[in-house]
Amino acid sequence: MTDTAVRSAIEPVSMTRYGVDFEGFAQDLGASFQRYGFAVVADHGLDQAMLDEALAQTKAFFALPEYVKQSYHIPGGGGARGYTPFGIETAKGAQLHDLKEFWHTGRDLPPGHPFRKYMADNVWPVEVPGFQPAISAQFAALDGLGLKVLRAIARYLELDDEFFTPTVRDGNSILRLLHYPPVGADSPHVRAGAHEDINVITLLLGAEEAGLEVKDRDGRWLPISPPRGAVVCNIGDMLQRLTNHKLPSTTHRVVNPAPERRGFARYSTPYFLHFEPEFLIETLPNCINADHPDLYPHPITAEDFLQERLREIKLK
Repeated sequence: MTDTAVRSAIEPVSMTRYGVDFEGFAQDLGASFQRYGFAVVADHGLDQAMLDEALAQTKAFFALPEYVKQSYHIPGGGGARGYTPFGIETAKGAQLHDLKEFWHTGRDLPPGHPFRKYMADNVWPVEVPGFQPAISAQFAALDGLGLKVLRAIARYLELDDEFFTPTVRDGNSILRLLHYPPVGADSPHVRAGAHEDINVITLLLGAEEAGLEVKDRDGRWLPISPPRGAVVCNIGDMLQRLTNHKLPSTTHRVVNPAPERRGFARYSTPYFLHFEPEFLIETLPNCINADHPDLYPHPITAEDFLQERLREIKLK
C-alpha cells in the first residue's frame, strides 16, 4: 500500500456536521475509533490566533536556558505539573528513554475542592509573561472540544449523550507541551517509543509534522498525516477498559525524522482528557455479551489506574 493510500485510510470527520447531523457525525467518528483507535477531526472550530499564541509561548519556554527550565521540575511529582526534562519518560517495556522534554498544565481547582488531594496546583514560568494566559486558554478550549467528542462517543455506544460529562467535569486532565529537538544521525533513541495512552481520549495538535505512526491490526505502522488545522484524537486505556475493548487503545509512536528533517525541532500539544480521580472504571454492561465476555471483572478507580501506569513509564 502506498503512503497516500495509508494516509487516506483514516478519513477526517468534520466538526461542521456536529450541529446539523450529530447522528452521522457520531457514527463516522465512532466507526473510525472502533477500527483504528484513532480519528482525525477537521474543522474543529478552535480559534487559530489562540493556538498560534500558545505555540509561540511554548517555543519561548523551551528556548530558555536549561538551568531555568530545570527550576520548574518537581521531583517526586510524577511529571503532573511543570517541566519534565530529557531522559525521564520511557515507553512501557522500553529500555531507552524518549527524545523529548515537556511541560504539563492541569486543571485549576478552587480552595477546599475534594480532588485537590489528587491534583497539584499549576506552576508558571515567570520568565515568559504571556505563557500562563495563552496556555490556560488552550487548556480550556481543548477541554471543551473533548466534551463534544465524548458526547459523540456516548451516542455511538448507545448511551445517553451526556453520559461522560459528569465523569470528566473535574477530571485530572493534562495539557502537555512537547518539544522534540533535532535528532542526531546516530541516535539509538526515538522521539517517542511505541506506547498506548493512559487516559480517556487524547486530542493532539501539531501532528502535521511527519512522525506519528499508528500500529494497525496486521502489525503494519500507518503514518498519520492530518490536514492542516485538524486534530488527531485517539482512545486511551481507560476508555478501552470501560468499553471492554470495543474502542481500542492503539499502540502508536513518533519516529525520528527523515535525514532532510533531522535538523528541525518538532512541537506538538496533546491534551490528555481524564476521568475524575474517584470515578470507578467498571465495564459498561452493553459492551459485554457471549462473544465478548468481560475482560475486567474487577473495577478500578481512575486514580489507582493512573498511578499504576505512571510507575510503568518511569514518571514515578
